[in-house]
Amino acid sequence: MFTLRPDRIRTDMNRPETITLAFTGASGMPYGVRLLECLLKAGVRVYLLYSQTAQIVARQELDLPLPARAKDAAEFFSARFGAAPGLLQAFGREEWFAPVASGSNPADAMVICPCTMGTLASIAAGLADNLIERAADVALKEARKLLLVPRETPLSAIHLENMLKLSRAGAIILSANPGFYHHPQTVQDLVDFVVARILDHVGVPHALMPRWGEPGKVDD
Repeated sequence: MFTLRPDRIRTDMNRPETITLAFTGASGMPYGVRLLECLLKAGVRVYLLYSQTAQIVARQELDLPLPARAKDAAEFFSARFGAAPGLLQAFGREEWFAPVASGSNPADAMVICPCTMGTLASIAAGLADNLIERAADVALKEARKLLLVPRETPLSAIHLENMLKLSRAGAIILSANPGFYHHPQTVQDLVDFVVARILDHVGVPHALMPRWGEPGKVDD
C-alpha cells in the first residue's frame, strides 16, 4: 500500500490544490487507478473523468467495475481509497457545467492516464466533442499543465506527429515506459515507477520509490 515517509517527501515543489484526472480506453488502467489512489491519499482534490471504453478496459485489466454514473464513481473510489468527503468529484462525458469545462475555473493540472491515441489526436486537432477533450483544451489555452500518458507500441508517424504538435503547444508527453534501474521485483513496482514520474511533474510529494542517487529501497 501507498505509504508516506517524511524523510523522503519532497517539499520544494508548488503543491497543486486540484487535479483533473481522466481515464480513456488505452491499455494501462493500473497506472490511472494507482495515480488516483496516490492523489487522494496525498490530500489532493481530484476531478475524475472517464470514457465508456475505459470502463471496458478497467474490467479487463483489473476486474474493476467502473460505475456508469459519475456520482456512483465518486462514492466508489472515495470508499475504496478512504478519501475525505468532497475530495473526489466525478463528471460525465457530457456534463458541460463541470468546472473543468471552462477556463474561468480550470484545475491546476490535468493528467490523462492512460491516454488513447484517438484522444491524443483529438486534442492535437483542437477538438472538444466530450468533456475529456474540452478539459484538455482548457488546460492548454489557460497554460495549465497537461500530461498525456499514452501506452502504445509501435508508434506510427501520425502518432509521433500528434505528440510533437502537442509538445510544442505546451503539453507533456509522459509515455508509460517503466525503468528497471531501481530493480523492480513486482508488477506494482513497474506501475509505481510511472506513477512516481507523473506525481513529480504535477508537484505532488510521494514516497513510491527511491530517487536516483539515494541509497536503499522505499518500504511499502
